[in-house]
Amino acid sequence: MPAFEGVKWMIIVNPAAANGKVSKVWPEIARRLHREGINFSMTRTQYRGHATRLAEEAVQAGFRHLIAVGGDGTNHEVINGLLRQKTVPSCKIIYTLLPVGTGNDWVRTYGIPNKLDAWLDMLDHGHWIRQDAGLVTYGESSRQKIRYFVNVAGMAYDAFVVQFGETNRFWVRNRFAYLLLILRCLIRYRLPQGIIFADGQRICQRFYTINVGICRFSGGGMQLVPQALPDDGLLALTYAGPISKLGVLFNTWRFYNGSIGKHPQVTTLQVRTVSVSVPQGAPQIPLEADGEYLGCSPAQFSIIPDALTIIVPKNFRNK
Repeated sequence: MPAFEGVKWMIIVNPAAANGKVSKVWPEIARRLHREGINFSMTRTQYRGHATRLAEEAVQAGFRHLIAVGGDGTNHEVINGLLRQKTVPSCKIIYTLLPVGTGNDWVRTYGIPNKLDAWLDMLDHGHWIRQDAGLVTYGESSRQKIRYFVNVAGMAYDAFVVQFGETNRFWVRNRFAYLLLILRCLIRYRLPQGIIFADGQRICQRFYTINVGICRFSGGGMQLVPQALPDDGLLALTYAGPISKLGVLFNTWRFYNGSIGKHPQVTTLQVRTVSVSVPQGAPQIPLEADGEYLGCSPAQFSIIPDALTIIVPKNFRNK
């Protein structure tokens, strides 16, 4: 018997995801869902951040089963809505993503398929698990903001790349173009001076990059936090000290095979809290989360254990 037979889903569709691909493929997806007898209502996003509001409204309207159709950005917005709403505990809501995006990094951890037939099989025969979420508070004290994240938050170089990509969308249309974007940004990048506090440990130096992760993959398949486990109640922290541009190029392969921590200038940890600031007078360090540019330091990161209930393939077992 299908695992979620008899429930009614709210599906939040981002037609702009994957450079407009979702708007083209959604009619066929909807036909397949109807053909499979899946009971659902659907709503479309109309602007950036709209999916957060739509997710909040869906829960307030009584929905306890949600699907997002889009990429990592859509996933980020919907989950922020689930965690911001106060109607029910967020872990009481069953959620999954139909990945039709450019990077599709969050789903890599779980093996959530992007082919519709396999994804429908997951919806029928998959099971649910719990995942932690991260919370980042950022900006000056007079204008502090908060954002939840479920994949990887990046500061310094990673946020520099994301910020450049958001204003130059040509460079994020596919994985190859994104790799070229990374190399282009490397030429322009200047390492900032920063201070990390991680579970009481203080690190003050120039940083190439700082990553705080719940799941393992980001940037189109990179493993900058290979030590991350999505349900261990800990934040995976990776930071890299002053590495030369040539050194970065020669070690690009480490970004993808999980060996980044073996570089002598890279440290990988698992911690409960992280804060990032700068010495007096130094420029603030940029911040992104789940591939969305947010702003700048100072930033404080904490963990919310078992925050989400998500559907994964039947053969998934967390390592």
